[in-house]
Amino acid sequence: MSKNTTLDIPSPFALLPLRNGVLFPGQIITLPMGRKQSVEMAKKLESGAIIGMAVQRDPRVVDPALSDLLPVGTLARVHEVFRSGPQGYRMVVEGLKRFELVELVQSQPYWTATGRPVEEPGADSPEAKALVSTLLEALQSLTGVAGNVEQLLRNLASITDPGALADRVAGALGLENDKEVPVLLATDVPERLRVVTRLVTELRTISEVKSRIDQEVREEITKNQREHILREQLKAIKKELGEDVDGDDDLSKLRARLDAAELPEEARKVADRELSRLQSMSPQQAEYNVIRSYLDWIASLPWSKRADSTLDIDKVAQKLDSDHHGLADVKKRILEHLAVLKMANNPRGTILCLVGPPGVGKTSLGQSIADATGRPFVRVALGGVRDEAEVRGHRRTYVGALPGRIVHALKKAGARNPVFLLDEIDKMGRGWAGDPEAALLEVLDPEQNATFQDHYLELPFDLSEVLFICTANSLETISPPLRDRLEIIELSGYTLEEKFHIARNHVIPKKLKEHALHEGMLTISDDALRSLVHGYTREAGVRQLQREITKLCRALTLELARTPDAKRAPVHVEEKDLRRYLGKVRFFNEVAERTSVPGVATGLAWTPVGGDILFIETSRMAGKGKLEITGQLGDVMKESARAALTYVRSNARTLGVEPNFLESQDLHIHIPAGAVPKDGPSAGVTIFTALTSLLTGRRVRPDTAMTGECTLRGRVLPVGGIKEKVLAAHRAGLTRVVLPRKNERDLEDVPEKTRQSMEFILAEDMSEVLAAALEPPAAPLETAEPPPLTEGAPSVTVHVEPPTPLHA
Repeated sequence: MSKNTTLDIPSPFALLPLRNGVLFPGQIITLPMGRKQSVEMAKKLESGAIIGMAVQRDPRVVDPALSDLLPVGTLARVHEVFRSGPQGYRMVVEGLKRFELVELVQSQPYWTATGRPVEEPGADSPEAKALVSTLLEALQSLTGVAGNVEQLLRNLASITDPGALADRVAGALGLENDKEVPVLLATDVPERLRVVTRLVTELRTISEVKSRIDQEVREEITKNQREHILREQLKAIKKELGEDVDGDDDLSKLRARLDAAELPEEARKVADRELSRLQSMSPQQAEYNVIRSYLDWIASLPWSKRADSTLDIDKVAQKLDSDHHGLADVKKRILEHLAVLKMANNPRGTILCLVGPPGVGKTSLGQSIADATGRPFVRVALGGVRDEAEVRGHRRTYVGALPGRIVHALKKAGARNPVFLLDEIDKMGRGWAGDPEAALLEVLDPEQNATFQDHYLELPFDLSEVLFICTANSLETISPPLRDRLEIIELSGYTLEEKFHIARNHVIPKKLKEHALHEGMLTISDDALRSLVHGYTREAGVRQLQREITKLCRALTLELARTPDAKRAPVHVEEKDLRRYLGKVRFFNEVAERTSVPGVATGLAWTPVGGDILFIETSRMAGKGKLEITGQLGDVMKESARAALTYVRSNARTLGVEPNFLESQDLHIHIPAGAVPKDGPSAGVTIFTALTSLLTGRRVRPDTAMTGECTLRGRVLPVGGIKEKVLAAHRAGLTRVVLPRKNERDLEDVPEKTRQSMEFILAEDMSEVLAAALEPPAAPLETAEPPPLTEGAPSVTVHVEPPTPLHA
């Protein structure tokens, strides 16, 4: 038995749980004490006090119970207790003997426990003596390999107790906690000696392996390769463990990816050169990661990978019809474009550019083409791009350089023949870092994009198989060289009937699904849906229509959420219910009210977001012939107003106007929506008509709108944007439109149902315009100022921030 078992154990005694580490008998250590109970114990302990040390099973436990502690602990004598910082203490203790933990008496203000002595049999057995010799031999073999083994052997010479010898060796090896615990729990001395001997043998084996690896590394490296020491050590360690070094090597994986990419010859030469440089560099060098990223980008691009694409014209047509209502001319142009690509069997061709107001389906047309052809679809947003490097990338000489958006999109697509949607190309700007439009010239030129080079890669990449589709709201901001490379397809706004069918067949089913509503939970009558289209939306596209239907679905969902499941029933919405769900009507037809007095005419304007109507208001007052023109008008529109006044004065007798009316009167021409810039010559006819109406006292017909440029001699000249203007008149409820005769051919672009529901007067001279637009002469009327604008007036329906210019 061990000689130190004769020490009496106090009952109870102060207990200090140890989170990490083990205190062996005969070992002196310094312990930090930070827990509340430990600090309270330190305050009351004196030098020479006997306490117990118990090891926690889980160091994360803050207030351990008896089950959280190992059954065997160590009695210790306190040598010194001193402060360590404002809150903690440190304590120097000496391990005395093992004890068996019996009971945890209390945990406040500090832990106390009871225990009993632990028998340590076999200390005097021949087996123990033999194991002591084996242990000492194992320690001798560590000499020169690990630690201060020589000093340890000298200290062990005075220890005759085998159990104490094992404890002293275990405490001196500096082992991890999970390896020290088995030594503490081994109360049988021979078993304890075996455990310690095994640990010493493991330490010797590890030291020998490390020594051999170091020796192998030293033999392999030369004077110029010392910077590779860490990498070579890692290889040697993996080799010693029997792992496949080449299979796990990052550079080997990168080489395999480059091989699988099937690079063109020029790209393969560059990749091999850069990979060779990378292999001769240390990972710690700054350029290592630059080259590594460059090669990773090369390996990630689809140099030879193509998507399985079948260009079935009928399938594309079916997909376009199922996804989009109307747009017959647009669909025909797209099918013609794809048919040429198919029959010519040549990937090169013109680049499609869809131009039209927001919300008419430009982006979704590109998605439908991709779905029908089986190609990956990638959308590249170019709105607000002002840096040429955004398109073509930065050169690798810059810190943090990356490829441009085209290469990023190719990587995302994973094929060299995707459908690229270059969205909002008219929204790009020119900044100090270059013109991104100029960077697109090579991308969108079928004769050049087969050798497109990104600044980052500096390698030619073939973009000729990419089907590019661009979108824009207006062509005015696109530079002529870029516009020359595009096949323009114009999308105008939808008619009210088309909006009705779009809402019925596409928007409502989609929104019901988004709001987790079954198809039969919401039904809308035709009258209610038409009233929604007429009274709550006035736009070229259908985004506002989608928002209103979403609002309706939200209101229905709220009602259903508040209704018990048993009482829920389908909801049918009639026209009278719209106000409850959507609020008051936002738009209504007030053309008749606005034109109820002489001097007010309804004109038509074109905007980048579709057509719109505008009112020309005129008034006269006592004065001396002054002409006032207001409404934030451009120079061209102001000139049209002056020309109209000249025409009226020169034809005063024919029109029935007092020739000298300017001698005693001032005239004021105003175009409402004063915050919106307006310009263009096509308001000339409307201004001529408004002035004539004012001075003759004949009102303009409330169902009539007009557009056209007018000369001083009264000739009506053609203007642009006829389709958009006619659709705007139709949306506003107007049934008659006066147009220049030379614009008759443009009526073919107007949907047939719209043409059938409206009357078109084609005029070559202002006399024809006035005959069609003015009501017959009546009794003299008192000329009055036009009534003030009322809420919901069509002239303020251009809800655009900042204001969208009107081109009359």
